[in-house]
Amino acid sequence: MALKDRVERLREQLAARELDGFIVPRADPHQGEYLPPSAERLAWLSGFTGSAGLAVVLHDRAAIFVDGRYTLQVRDQVVAGLFVFRHLIEEPADAWLADNLAKDARLGYDPWLHTPNQAARYHTACQKAGAKLVAVSQNPIDDIWPDRPAPPSAPAVVHDIDYAGEDAGQKQRRLADELKRDQADAAFIAAPDSVAWLLNIRGGDVPYTPLVLSFAIIHADATVDLFMDEQKLPAATRRHLGNAVRIHPMDGLGGVLDGLGSQKKTVRVDKDAAPVWVWHRLVEGGAEAVAGADPCLLPRAKKNAQELEGARAAHRRDGAAMARFLAWLAAASGEGGLNELSAAARLEAFRCEVDLYRGPSFETISGAGSNSAICHYRCNEETNRDLEPGSLYLVDSGGQYLDGTTDVTRTIAIGTPTAEMRDRFTRVLKGHIALGTAIFPKGTTGSQLDAIARKPLWDAGLDFDHGTGHGVGSYLGVHEGPARISKIPNRVALEPGMVLSNEPGFYKAGEFGIRIENLVAVQSRDDVVVADGQAFLGFETLTLVPIDKALIAPELLNRTEIDWLNNYHARVLAEIGPLVDADTLRWLERATGPDDLPSRPF
Repeated sequence: MALKDRVERLREQLAARELDGFIVPRADPHQGEYLPPSAERLAWLSGFTGSAGLAVVLHDRAAIFVDGRYTLQVRDQVVAGLFVFRHLIEEPADAWLADNLAKDARLGYDPWLHTPNQAARYHTACQKAGAKLVAVSQNPIDDIWPDRPAPPSAPAVVHDIDYAGEDAGQKQRRLADELKRDQADAAFIAAPDSVAWLLNIRGGDVPYTPLVLSFAIIHADATVDLFMDEQKLPAATRRHLGNAVRIHPMDGLGGVLDGLGSQKKTVRVDKDAAPVWVWHRLVEGGAEAVAGADPCLLPRAKKNAQELEGARAAHRRDGAAMARFLAWLAAASGEGGLNELSAAARLEAFRCEVDLYRGPSFETISGAGSNSAICHYRCNEETNRDLEPGSLYLVDSGGQYLDGTTDVTRTIAIGTPTAEMRDRFTRVLKGHIALGTAIFPKGTTGSQLDAIARKPLWDAGLDFDHGTGHGVGSYLGVHEGPARISKIPNRVALEPGMVLSNEPGFYKAGEFGIRIENLVAVQSRDDVVVADGQAFLGFETLTLVPIDKALIAPELLNRTEIDWLNNYHARVLAEIGPLVDADTLRWLERATGPDDLPSRPF
């Protein structure tokens, strides 16, 4: 069915339901970044496959909203005549709705796919327009999607204590104590990564992240109600969960919520994560629903000692795979015939040989030439470009290992780079170094640090339209909250044990893109002593992969920055060298050799 026909079929469905419009988010009931195929409604309707987006279809017009990562991609994938393009942050959907809804219009939405805070914004927009927001009991797209995939059915498996570092029962008791302190009887947990962390289980229901699609309710007595497809629970996992975890089918959620309501329980709900359906069911059933963050968010972000040691080990092994890939690339690029797809396939082949590897942590971004300027580019047979002399190649990839999750970006010069490429790369590198070496007082947020990474670009009137850093899980999501490093205000302070990315970039549309990304762990800096006893924090760099010195304009680096680069490369050689073959080691020695005026290693 052509995209135009899908939109028209949706409009027919809306008319039959006496609706004048419908909101189509890229979301499932768990608000996850990666969705099972059966939940990819936005992609089916519009053709847009990015990880963040939303469409609104009215009877006479439609709009699609994406953030700065996808402004180029959306125009390539979506028919302009069907949708107008809007920036998700700068031109949000609620503002567009307030301007475009007709008076007395009925705007439909699926209450399983929107959070209470999202629904509140749309309700306000409808009020401004004199329209009404209407919850639907059945998503109309599901009725017109003839070959919609079946829900996923991967088994739930135990995540060993050797990797988790803390017993599931201990986590449950820790969170129960928090609920008691807050005078709450229970907390609803919508995010499968939180459920996975809390119960020390993993699964395979969505791409790239080892999750079991599930909900949970943790009670102040440390017991848990778990809602999921019971066929996914083998006997070993049931034994692991124990008697403190009551297992229910997914359609049993309403009854348990009603029970909490009849007992007048106080239930904590994250209004930015849970379905608004859950909030309404609790309130209508008589419970006291109180807004509060997912209780798992902060403790799972603050990795324990075992998780941090696992992350270090995973990054060493991942760095060895990356070194093998870059050594291969250095040799193969001189022979010609390489393209984005073949390079990405070779990198995946190297990772597949690494111990404890379970798959990529996201779809590899393998962008050559002008494609490297598309921030979240995905190569395919139609867009596949050769790696040509005089161009840049950007590869952003990561692995899911039982002991950690990795995410690394390197930009490589194919042949001789231009002066402009070296200037932009060096400014990105300066920002990367500045952030990675930052020392800051306890209580600092990532939003306060974001400008540090941008200043070298700002000095030249340049910038990049994405966050500088995101949280990363422990054999969980490669994009994890609640902390981040971004222009967007964030009140969550950085704390020891958090793992985040450090990834400034620069993108010249139609020509080239640059990004340098390492993962870093927040650590205490006890060596920094101040008179008032203020505690200070800093970053430990986890990623161990050479940076292409051929792209550096040395005159832009100061002595401290050159020393950082040489020290970093010395560490890469020391830790990765013993893990690679002789040919890769020879390349690695050249790529990491100390040099005040960087030479050509790639």
